[in-house]
This record gives sequence, structure tokens and C-alpha cells, in this order.
Amino acid sequence: MALHLIIGNKNYSSWSFRPWLALKVAGIAFEETVISLEAKDFKVRVTALSGAGRVPVLLDGDVRIWETLSILEYLAEKFPAAGLWPKDVAARAHARAVASEMHAGFLPLRRHLPMNVARPVKSRALDEGAAADVARIEAIWSECRAKFGGPFLFGPFGAADAMYAPVIWRFHTYAVEVGAAARDYMRAVMDLPAWAEWRDAARRETWVLPHDEVDWPEVPRE
Repeated sequence: MALHLIIGNKNYSSWSFRPWLALKVAGIAFEETVISLEAKDFKVRVTALSGAGRVPVLLDGDVRIWETLSILEYLAEKFPAAGLWPKDVAARAHARAVASEMHAGFLPLRRHLPMNVARPVKSRALDEGAAADVARIEAIWSECRAKFGGPFLFGPFGAADAMYAPVIWRFHTYAVEVGAAARDYMRAVMDLPAWAEWRDAARRETWVLPHDEVDWPEVPRE
């Protein structure tokens, strides 16, 4: 039985993007179901799959995992050849630390620059909290690539890159100014075929979530 990933709108759902991208880049076969975050039956349908009532949810037979970082850990254990975490103990610990920091933090950035794949690239001034988050994320990227090698954070693409991928969308969509090293890293992730696949699907969606449209009531589209 194939893995089955339940996700929200590809245009907006940053949490859904993370395991989806990891699965695609790793070449792990899976089926997907998209449920709009504003669908009237969203909570009912998703709660039936996980008590949390949130996406993403990964189904593997009788196994159900409903939290993004836990999904990545499950995939790493089930498919060790995918190399989602570094083999080296120290590098693996570092990767888990920065992935957890992404998972638990950067709320000012998330709120100020919601993921919106279909929005045309246009700058938005950063508030103090978002600017501090950008600086910290740049520092993480620079340290990881300098210490563990590129083109991704720990050499080959892995779980830590999947966790930061929605931030790359945010930096790109809102034309956030970052240094050359950060741009190189963003380019490496954005050049992945899976990135283009998600982007194209997101731009075909017709759902609109006003709270994730910073230009509201305008809804600019590529």
C-alpha cells in the first residue's frame, strides 16, 4: 500500500509543503489528497484522520502521523537510503537542532510574510520581528553550508532543507533582501524539479484565503 499524504492548499500551506517536498526529492512513491484549508468540512475530514485536525497527515496502512517534523522522522526511519538526516552524528544533531528551531520559531516572519506561491514577486517592508527572523535564518543557512558543505544545508538535500523550504518561498515572494550566500542556497532549492511541480499546481488553484493575502482586498496573481 502506497503512502498517502493529506495536505492543504498548495498555494498557502507551508506545513504541507515540507513533507511533500521531502517525499518528492527522495523519490518515495506516495498518493496525495488536497483539502482546502477553508473547506466547510475541513475539520471533520482531517479530524477523522488525526485528532489534531490539521494538515499534513501521512497515512501508511494503519500508521497515522499528523505533525510535520514527526512525518520527516518517520520517513527517515522507514527509508534510510533517502538520507533525510546526515549520517555523521554531529551533523545529524545540528540538522535536527536547526529543523526544530524552524518548527518552533520565527512566528513574526510567518505572520508578516505568509506563504503565497501565486502572488507576484513584490517587496514588503519588514517589521522589527520579521527582520530579526530573517537575520537569524541567514545565519543558520550560512553556518550550515560553510560547516557541512553545499549545495544544501548539509550537503545533499535533507529534512532540514524541507523544513526551511517555505521560508525560501517567503523570501522569494516578498523580495526579501538577503546576501549572496543565502541567494545561492535559495537557488539550489528552487532549481529542484519538485519545486516547479508544486509551484505550477499552486498557481492552478482557485481558492483564496483572505488572511494570507497581504494585498487584500486585491488578490494579485502571476
